[in-house]
Amino acid sequence: MPSTNRSRRDFLLGLGAAPALTGNLPLGVPDDADDMAAAARLAGLEFTADERQLATKQLAQQRSSYEAVRRLPIPFELPPCATFDPYPVGSPRPAPTGRVPFTIRNDVPMPANDTDLGFASIDELASLLRHGKVTSVRLTEQALQRLQRFDPQLFCVVTLLRDQALARAAELDAELASGKDRGPLHGIPYGAKDLFGWPGAPTTFGALPWQDHQWAVTATVLQRLCDAGAVLVAKLSLGALAMGDLWHGGRTRNPYDPARGSSGSSAGPAAAVAAGLVPFAIGTETLGSIVSPCRQCGIAGLRPTFGSVSRHGAMPLSWTMDKVGPIARTAVDAALVFDAMRGADGLDPSARDTAFPWRRGRGLAGLRIAKVAMDGFPRRAEDRRFLEWLAAQGVEVGERALPAAPYRSLLTMLDAEAAAAFDECLRQGLLGQLPGQAEGDWPNQFRAARTIPAVEYLQASRARSRLCRDLAATLAELDVLVAPTHGGDALVATNLGGHPTYVLPVGGTEADGGRPTMLALAGKLDGEAELLAVAEAWQQATRWHLARPALTR
Repeated sequence: MPSTNRSRRDFLLGLGAAPALTGNLPLGVPDDADDMAAAARLAGLEFTADERQLATKQLAQQRSSYEAVRRLPIPFELPPCATFDPYPVGSPRPAPTGRVPFTIRNDVPMPANDTDLGFASIDELASLLRHGKVTSVRLTEQALQRLQRFDPQLFCVVTLLRDQALARAAELDAELASGKDRGPLHGIPYGAKDLFGWPGAPTTFGALPWQDHQWAVTATVLQRLCDAGAVLVAKLSLGALAMGDLWHGGRTRNPYDPARGSSGSSAGPAAAVAAGLVPFAIGTETLGSIVSPCRQCGIAGLRPTFGSVSRHGAMPLSWTMDKVGPIARTAVDAALVFDAMRGADGLDPSARDTAFPWRRGRGLAGLRIAKVAMDGFPRRAEDRRFLEWLAAQGVEVGERALPAAPYRSLLTMLDAEAAAAFDECLRQGLLGQLPGQAEGDWPNQFRAARTIPAVEYLQASRARSRLCRDLAATLAELDVLVAPTHGGDALVATNLGGHPTYVLPVGGTEADGGRPTMLALAGKLDGEAELLAVAEAWQQATRWHLARPALTR
């Protein structure tokens, strides 16, 4: 459980009881009237000298209030009192459903060698475990060995959890032998992005100031996977403070071309699953952090609906945009992991119980699918082939334009929230220890975000409410919207709206090392089941999701 008596300042510095911040404020007597004039210019306003003078007392009171709040011990994991609901006011939402029924297969042969076993799906491994062909200890040992073997090329591992993972795997083998079966994830090893709190392991956020940090919180998502029988074998890399692929251990590499990075920020999870080091991994996305590394590493991933999975115990970046999702080789695997993670926990105020009426082999019957209307899409031959395949299955593929909105401008909310989450990092002078120091990196963004007026943040929030309403209307008669994984507004729009997206392998060329190319399947709120139905049907008809990097074959 989270510690409630340690301040955000203590958390950031790893100290016991740091003094209140007073020494980092500018020296000299502040001129509130001049500051008001500068703030007015940022807001596109102009106040007269008399108006500024009249406000002097109020400005001084506000400054005093700011300083009082800064002195409060605010636990890092404490969210704001206002929460984001992706459903527009008055919109109907599906009734929550229980865990999906799942029948474990009886037709899975033992893989020919350890490499084949490393690339086996959760679906296949669950069968092998039930029929005594493998044990959880063997799978866990192999995952640990492959992570250790290939990490010098990929730089995807922050912490191996060897001892606790092997001990847990032995317990799960004993349970299965005694007849206790926790479900399809029972005994399956996995990795998690190193921004989740977990006992006995540091939580580094990928950043040098936290490389030895022990966070006294257990992430809900990792606890739920533990309860479902999954075995956490490693904390995996992320770009420093969840941006990019450059962290305090180096740049996480692309398994298909280790000379290149794996994008970010769920860099390690995407690289590890694509390389067959773990059957699945857990990532997070605020604005592309599952979609982008999955695209770069040629591996499938699911970014779920905002609020469907608790973020408790995960590093906050944007309380209104952060989402937790699985990276896994197949749609069936993604469904099994998502089902184990989803639902309210009473700790994340945005997390809620959801509907997930998924079933294996549902097919495409009755699904309403369109492609996003944008210039140049689809341009690639593999994208056109996917749409032609849908048509050949009897699906009438329409076209749908995204609502007009100042998408990039609405990201003012993300900028402000990220700066608030790491305000003490700025105030304590820790930003210089981050690897990225360019214009688009966090240090510059955190500094610039300090000029965002609260009124402008709230106006962006109101405009985002309108966007959520417009997106609901756009997707009202759709189940799936086919879109590119980058370019255009689809990625930003669906992240702002909180809509789910599945990254689907659809092609590949030997010229790129056989790395699959990807499409995005976006859906209505709580529409994961429909996205995964389309993905599963495609994966049954093709083999792009089974690609293996030459490095790890």
